[in-house]
Amino acid sequence: MRTLLLPLACLGLLLSGPVHAQAPQAPGTQATIDPERLAAARDVVRRAQGDRAALLEAMTAPMIGMVRQMGLDDAAKAQVVVREVIMPILAAHYEELLSVQALSFAAVLPKEDLQAIAAFYDTPAGRNLVKVQPQLSQAMLTGMQKWLGTLTGEMQAKIAEAAKAHGWNPGARPKAN
Repeated sequence: MRTLLLPLACLGLLLSGPVHAQAPQAPGTQATIDPERLAAARDVVRRAQGDRAALLEAMTAPMIGMVRQMGLDDAAKAQVVVREVIMPILAAHYEELLSVQALSFAAVLPKEDLQAIAAFYDTPAGRNLVKVQPQLSQAMLTGMQKWLGTLTGEMQAKIAEAAKAHGWNPGARPKAN
């Protein structure tokens, strides 16, 4: 997935004073992220983002497809729903996503790696990667969907075999305890 722009306001709030951000963790566990490591992660997210308006615009077509898959078959109506409802909501909550992404990067990569990744995005190759990321993401998603489609028959057959081996009736509903 494409990383997104980090707002400077959130950076200032999270890094001012002795407050430490919490990394996303499994329930029952906590880890504090070093503020310098979080700042490096935010830098990666900011640089990898590219233009916010361009990213949100690139998300529009996939969102229209998603709305249509959810049952609004009329393409014109789906486009209205996306442009008037969904995209404004995504834009309004954009900073939340950026913070989640920065925390995710900081939780799995050391500060030195984050600094090196941020430096890569300042190179011509890094800037080009940011420009083509929406197309790349769409191509990878389409490729994954096709790949999974080629495996569906095999998976269904193996699931039926496993259900039979365990004595399960695939069409029966499980009984409540």
